[in-house]
Amino acid sequence: MKKLPQANAMDIFLQPGEFYFGDRHTRIRTILGSCVSITMWHPHKRIGGMCHYMLPSRGKKAGKKLDGKYADEALQLFLHEIRAAGTWPEEYQVKLFGGGSMFPKRGNTIPVPAETPEDSSNCRDVPCRNRQSAYQLIQHYGFTLMAEHLGGSGHRQLMFDIATGDAWVRQNPITTTGTDGTSKP
Repeated sequence: MKKLPQANAMDIFLQPGEFYFGDRHTRIRTILGSCVSITMWHPHKRIGGMCHYMLPSRGKKAGKKLDGKYADEALQLFLHEIRAAGTWPEEYQVKLFGGGSMFPKRGNTIPVPAETPEDSSNCRDVPCRNRQSAYQLIQHYGFTLMAEHLGGSGHRQLMFDIATGDAWVRQNPITTTGTDGTSKP
């Protein structure tokens, strides 16, 4: 049986582009559409965090401050916190959420900026590129992927409890009304 979130935890709400890393007294929430959240949890130290990135990369130029709006930079923010805690990426359990299509009727043709360096041969829209970027970065840095809830349509509400490493997600798919007046996902 899963434990309910602790009543005395500090609640953090992440807006798009934000990042947070904390201890077992923290619960992090966000709402995702085409963005992706990565949660990281260290089961022995009960520390971890979450990011809410919007795009795979901005093609970072030297001298610019890391920005959690971009997947590659959000991972660098995580790595900084992981090193500061005296831990290693392979000690963390990672979960991925989001990357849903917000415009399924438009054929998912939302362009990604040209400066994004990832291979786009299979992905032509932001949600797909965001999901692909998460997989590539997690593998590249040696994290252990424990769970994912990615893709589909609509938005998700996400809560991550650092005390337990549990994440709760509720997806609200986009529905359309057919010509007969019925709702369809």
